Amino acid sequence: MSDSKTKMVAPPEGVVGEGFFATKLNDVVGLARANSLWPLPFATSCCGIEFMATMASHYDLARFGSERVSFSPRQADMLLVMGTISKKMAPILRQVYEQMSEPRWVIAVGACATSGGVFDTYSVLQGIDKVIPVDVYVPGCPPRPEQIVQGVMQLQELVKNESVRRRNSPEYKELLASYNL
Repeated sequence: MSDSKTKMVAPPEGVVGEGFFATKLNDVVGLARANSLWPLPFATSCCGIEFMATMASHYDLARFGSERVSFSPRQADMLLVMGTISKKMAPILRQVYEQMSEPRWVIAVGACATSGGVFDTYSVLQGIDKVIPVDVYVPGCPPRPEQIVQGVMQLQELVKNESVRRRNSPEYKELLASYNL
């Protein structure tokens, strides 16, 4: 069955023999993590509507392993922050991030989440990277569902190539310390 539209996930590089396949643990874990991201939507504005369209049948984010949308931080590993985040809401966003178990990744969706958008006021957080670390930024006001899918695909590449021991590295601990996490 050679359907040109059907694309299987390629196995990692390794040694193939009769009855066995050997590869690096990092590659297998990265491949499994990248294709089973469980999203936690933190939507406050119009970008949340675009995320709903991304999850619907036309764009179908489920084909990337993100079918199960979690509304509990303890059961998610990909936080999608969409919309305007006020400074009063920043501690709640940070608490949601802290409740997620490691490894965890963050996508900032839309102009408001990435930079405050058009709301350059005293009450709006000028980018969520002021309170939590961000892995992928998706620009737009609001971004199209295709852009959100591309952001998830970029995160998948980041996750696939991430070392299993990265989260224990001094650089990562220093990054979290800079956010007082």
